[in-house]
Amino acid sequence: MKVLVLISNVPDTTTKIRFTEDNTAFDSSGVQWIINPWDELALTRAVELKEAGAIEKVSVANVGGKITEPTLRKALAIGADDAFRVDAEPLDAFFVAGQLTEVAKDYDIVLAGIEASDYNGSAVGGMLAELLDFNSVSAVSGLNIEGGELVINREIDGGSQVLSCAAPVVLIVQKGIAKEPRIPAMRGIMMARKKPLNVIPAMDGSNKIKFVNYEMPPPKAACKLVDEDNAKELIAMLHEEAKVL
Repeated sequence: MKVLVLISNVPDTTTKIRFTEDNTAFDSSGVQWIINPWDELALTRAVELKEAGAIEKVSVANVGGKITEPTLRKALAIGADDAFRVDAEPLDAFFVAGQLTEVAKDYDIVLAGIEASDYNGSAVGGMLAELLDFNSVSAVSGLNIEGGELVINREIDGGSQVLSCAAPVVLIVQKGIAKEPRIPAMRGIMMARKKPLNVIPAMDGSNKIKFVNYEMPPPKAACKLVDEDNAKELIAMLHEEAKVL
C-alpha cells in the first residue's frame, strides 16, 4: 500500500499575525512556517506504519509556492520518501482539493488533517474524496492495517467506533492518530536533502471564495486583581462587569 499525507504550510502558533493593504491581505513577512499540527500527527502515524512493514511508501504533498519547500523538506526529514508541490497559490479549499487530485489518484490511502491551524476550514479532505470518488472516513483517531485490511478508530459522541474500510480511501484525522509528532533526527535531516521534491504545474482552476478583508479579534481587557480577602468585591465584579453571576 502507498500512503499520501497532505501537508499544510501554516504560521507557527506563536507568530504575531498582521495584515496589510487596509486589512485585505495577510502580511507574511517575518512569519515562521511549520507543518500543520494535525498533518504532522498524520505523517507520524504513516511513518510508524511503514516502519512496521504495513505499507510500502509514504509521500507528502501540498499546494503552494516555493516558500512551502522548507516545510516539505521537514516532512521528508521526519520519514516521508518523496514530496510533491503543486506550484500554485492555495486560493481556497476547493481549488486546493482540485489541484491535489492528480497526485492523490495513484495512492491507496490519503491522510488529511481535520483542519489547518490558520483558516480552520475543515474542507479539503472531504472535497478531495468526492473529486476522486474515493471512500472517506472523518474524525479518525486511530489507524492500523491488519492482513491488508484497514482498521479505523473514530471518536463519536458518548464513546468510540471501530470500523474497517477498503482502499482507496481518504482518512480525515484528528488528535489521537499518533501520540506525539515525530521530531526529525540529524540523520533524517541529512537524508531529506537527497529525497525527491517534485514540482508540478498547476491545473486550470478557479477559486470559489474571495477574501474581502480581515479583522483582528478585539483586544483583551486589562487584568484586574482582587485581594484574596475581598470576596465581596470579586462577586460584585463577576455580577456587574463580567455578568456571569
